[in-house]
Amino acid sequence: MKKLRFLLHSLMAAAFVLTGFQPAMAATSRIKDIASLQAGRDNQLIGYGLIVGLQGSGDSLRASPFTEQSMRAMLQNLGISTQGGQSGAKNTAAVMVTATLPPFASPGSRIDVNVSSLGDATSLRGGTLIMTSLSGADGQIYAVAQGSVVVSGFTAQGQASSVTEGVTTGGRVPNGAIIERQLPSRFKDGIDLVLQLRNPDFTTAVGVADTVNRYAAKKYGAPIAEARDSQEIAVEKPKTVDLARLMADIENLEVETDTPAKVVVNERTGTIVIGADVRVSKVAVSYGTLTVQVTETPQVIQPEPFSRGQTALQPQTDITAQKTGGKVAMLEGPDLKTLVAGLNNIGVKPDGIIAILQGIKSAGALQAELVLQ
Repeated sequence: MKKLRFLLHSLMAAAFVLTGFQPAMAATSRIKDIASLQAGRDNQLIGYGLIVGLQGSGDSLRASPFTEQSMRAMLQNLGISTQGGQSGAKNTAAVMVTATLPPFASPGSRIDVNVSSLGDATSLRGGTLIMTSLSGADGQIYAVAQGSVVVSGFTAQGQASSVTEGVTTGGRVPNGAIIERQLPSRFKDGIDLVLQLRNPDFTTAVGVADTVNRYAAKKYGAPIAEARDSQEIAVEKPKTVDLARLMADIENLEVETDTPAKVVVNERTGTIVIGADVRVSKVAVSYGTLTVQVTETPQVIQPEPFSRGQTALQPQTDITAQKTGGKVAMLEGPDLKTLVAGLNNIGVKPDGIIAILQGIKSAGALQAELVLQ
């Protein structure tokens, strides 16, 4: 119990240190760390391909007919006749190939691709992805992938048992795709920049606009930024300024960020994350648990000497009930440090603290959003 309380106190104390010793002190971050450029978003690519060179761990062609059809089509394109006979080798697997095309990627650069089995292949370890075209949502081919597959999981099997660790039906091809087509980009032709906050918040959006305007007032003599809503900040480009250089100057400006008060609870793992701005009104909390223990201690009964009786077992059951906790504690958290200290003073496990937080929220004393995962 003491160890659990110490670990919980250490975790929450670390969160307090990261958020600052004084709750009123806001954290500062660079604009590039809290916002992204609207014109610089990622794009998803997808393709269908074959992996060859597997050691008998590929698709069974009878159970995965699309793998055989793909093999025949590929061989015919290479000028190899496939008429007659059916291959029973399990060294080929059909896979879906996915990749993320980064913004402003130029032809000739390489990106990583992920492969996932479509059929009944048991492992992709040791395979090679053959040339696969990757298309975007518009149907255009933007990259071509090929290369050796790296699989982190493994499977070891014997006659009586087998051991599997990780996922063996999915893998990765590092730098396996070459970009062949450039995305249509009008970054240089744009008249303004649109920044999108990763965590929408009106206070942070206005703070970003004010910081950019203070910088622009000194350098250009006029404000250029405006917060459209809680997520978007529009920045107008001065006529004599290069857009790329303007973005490079803006993204390194530091801004005081603000976040809403939240308590995130994961009941499966017992994880509790309390934000720095969480407040708890004065409330009385009592927490107690009832433990029931059933112990079976059967007694051996021996027959009398020189009798014709038989040895028997007489059942004996001991039931004990113990109720722990139950003390009433006053809990009030004007700041994170006081709140953590109050929760630790109650002396309960993380699952108990989760129940207490839910009860405080139901009572209306938790001045924060309670997020259950």
